[in-house]
Amino acid sequence: MTTQPRKKFWELPLDSLTPSEWEALCDGCGKCCLNKLEDEDSGQVVFTRVACRLFDDETCRCGQYDIRLQFVPECIVLSPETMDKVGYFMPATCAYRLRHEGKPLPDWHPLLTGDPASVHEGHSMRGRTVPEFEVPEEDWEDYVIDEEL
Repeated sequence: MTTQPRKKFWELPLDSLTPSEWEALCDGCGKCCLNKLEDEDSGQVVFTRVACRLFDDETCRCGQYDIRLQFVPECIVLSPETMDKVGYFMPATCAYRLRHEGKPLPDWHPLLTGDPASVHEGHSMRGRTVPEFEVPEEDWEDYVIDEEL
């Protein structure tokens, strides 16, 4: 039996969300599926347009979400317990990161608009990525995204 999400569940503490509410927080932007570069000295993280090999550029979703760790063992698994360690690695607009930081969702988030496509109106990576198998890792710096994500 699947339970319906609670009203405004996204305003609740992350550790009180049900598994389905947790998954529903995702806006579908696809930014978390971008390969990132982290400066070893400063810890600064920059995003590239180079997407994970499982990323579907049309849907902005993982093509193998349920079994992704079998193919990409280094994929970050978000949970209330891991947010302290990996939250900084998520984009600034990420609902998980925002709620972890005690901030509200952006006004374009599908949970607020009621429209799953609202994220694709300038906030997603749809049509903006290149697959990682097309770009050698040593060339990822050439694909750094200058805008803040």
